[in-house]
Amino acid sequence: MVSGRACLFVAVSLLLPAQDNATFSSDVRVVNVFATVRDHKGKIVPDLNKDDFALAEDGRPQTIRYFSRESNLPLTLGLLVDTSMSQRHVLPQEKAASRTFLQDMLRQDKDRAFLIHFDREVELLQDLTSSREKLEAALRSLDEPEQKEGPWLAGGSPRHGRYGGTALYDSVLLASDELMRNVKGRKALIILSDGVDNGSKMTMDDAIRSAQRADTLVYSILFSDRDFYGGRGGRGYGGHGYGHGGGGGRGRWGESRPDGKEVLERISRQTGGGFFEVTNKQPVEKIYAQIAEELRNQYSLGYVSDQTTVGPGYRTIRLTTRDTKLAVQAREGYYATSEPALTRQAQ
Repeated sequence: MVSGRACLFVAVSLLLPAQDNATFSSDVRVVNVFATVRDHKGKIVPDLNKDDFALAEDGRPQTIRYFSRESNLPLTLGLLVDTSMSQRHVLPQEKAASRTFLQDMLRQDKDRAFLIHFDREVELLQDLTSSREKLEAALRSLDEPEQKEGPWLAGGSPRHGRYGGTALYDSVLLASDELMRNVKGRKALIILSDGVDNGSKMTMDDAIRSAQRADTLVYSILFSDRDFYGGRGGRGYGGHGYGHGGGGGRGRWGESRPDGKEVLERISRQTGGGFFEVTNKQPVEKIYAQIAEELRNQYSLGYVSDQTTVGPGYRTIRLTTRDTKLAVQAREGYYATSEPALTRQAQ
């Protein structure tokens, strides 16, 4: 029997196999952490046990009460596709790879996905669905940015024009707050972008906090068009090799531009997802296969915080393995709230 509102804390009965017949009071909040472990060669390690892990909250050791290697929980995926001018040449590859990924990853009648595209505006093209046909139709509707007359082509600000801007942060916040926050189970967003945001109303910190509050992993795929950034004889963004995730600089309108690689790395790191960069040796199809492998080989750990007298706010999480040669990928924290906790009753 489950009671209370679902937020960052999820009932154990919905998350992990029961470890005993204990009954928890309504004051007990179970914090769930999904993690991927890799060895020194980057290979996923799938056969660890609960005693192989150590977990701390705000530097205080915590007891891992619930553990599972083979989570059969429903998976909710959100694809956030950058359709701004800087992506016009790589969009066809993104669409084809995304279609294959969704077909291979989603289990019929169990997993769901949605599709958002963003440029100057953020638009939900397909709401949560388990239908591969609907998702494929939404992917087909992703139009490549068109050359249009107006401020963009006339040398105006990148914040004007249909494709004159990139609202990356707004798209993450919309997906997290409006679609992911009330969903139970495993949740992940996948961003396909060059990481340069020049049109959002919200900040990167706002986007990260929204994903953390929604208990959602964010995977980022940096896919840049070399010709757009610096490939036009200096008319691009400074010619600093940004087509492969280079640093920031000055934009074509004299505006400061962020380091897209650094942006995407930070969003993924702080939410527990992974960052990938498309190169000749690592095409987007191969990256999608790596993400699929991670999502199929996650550890699910649950603990009850011992900070019962601490009020609402952000708490850091540090999950490690006893074997220091292994690397753990997991979210860095969560937002504790004063909302009623979910409970697990004895069966």
